[in-house]
Amino acid sequence: MPVTRDAVLESLSRVALPDGGDLVSRDMVRALSIEGDTVRFVIEASDPGRAAGLERVRAAAQAAVEALAGVARASVVLTAHGPAPKAPPGEALKIGRHPTPKADRENPAGIDRILAVASGKGGVGKSTVASNLAVALARQGRRVGLLDADIYGPSQPRMMGVTSRAASPDGKTVEPIVAHGVTMMSIGLMMEEGQSVVWRGPMLMGALQQLLTQVNWGPLDVLVVDLPPGTGDIQLTLCQRTRLNGAIVVSTPQDVALIDARKAIDMFGKLGTPVLGLIENMSTYVCPNCGHEAHIFGHGGVAAEAEKLGVPLLGALPLALDMRLAGDAGRPVALGEGPLADSYAHIAARLIGGGMA
Repeated sequence: MPVTRDAVLESLSRVALPDGGDLVSRDMVRALSIEGDTVRFVIEASDPGRAAGLERVRAAAQAAVEALAGVARASVVLTAHGPAPKAPPGEALKIGRHPTPKADRENPAGIDRILAVASGKGGVGKSTVASNLAVALARQGRRVGLLDADIYGPSQPRMMGVTSRAASPDGKTVEPIVAHGVTMMSIGLMMEEGQSVVWRGPMLMGALQQLLTQVNWGPLDVLVVDLPPGTGDIQLTLCQRTRLNGAIVVSTPQDVALIDARKAIDMFGKLGTPVLGLIENMSTYVCPNCGHEAHIFGHGGVAAEAEKLGVPLLGALPLALDMRLAGDAGRPVALGEGPLADSYAHIAARLIGGGMA
């Protein structure tokens, strides 16, 4: 019999708080959702200081819900409603101080390297690059994982041709899907197609942590992480919580894309993550009828930026119909033969040869 919302709240009403009351009577349960045999909710404290002391309560709440009949797994995230405590008197006020990498960063067990594929803005082909790069690395003998970290807009299930749902036999760990020789995981494999994710930042960070640590990745030479566009919570969490070996930044040649790409590069610099190189996507377009080559989005802007920064230009990829058709069909072009596949094979070989993948 499926578990009900009332049953979950009843179990949470028996989880006592250190300073009296319980999670329900103190109105601390947020975003409660039930998806089959999985229950998700947030425990919202009044401020970050109080949230830091509620880890035992979070664990007790998870255990209480998982003890209910019909529940295989409970996902519980701690967050805070109010601001952090004020600085002591006399301490200089710093607005928007930049985060720093943590000293105790660790990769999930069995994962040798983590490689992020990033972009400053959406629509530049970052996810296409990530899926094809993962396949190209696997074709050259690497044990490769692909993590779709774009929680709001997961696209890797479609690009990798995966339609099955991820399973959790023990209710604690998730079994990833293997496609085209790549072990992959995405929030899109745990939700119905077309279902939106409407989460706050702390819930996003909790989801990323679970995708990293509660997925049975197995031994991997490299985990390719397809980041969402921009410089937000997911990027911050990945850089602070893992030993990220480096990032590849994807951009089109046009100025408006390069403006945002520079911000992504600056973010990685602030977080102590090396930028391994840049990729210029949609660099050229060759007419299939007459062979005329056009530079629809400009040309050479990313190469100039790479030279300015002193990092490699890993590749210049064309705007090609075959690339789009392959992604929609779930068979990345890197699986085949020809110039497009060769481009990704060349990038993969450079990364392997440089000890980066």
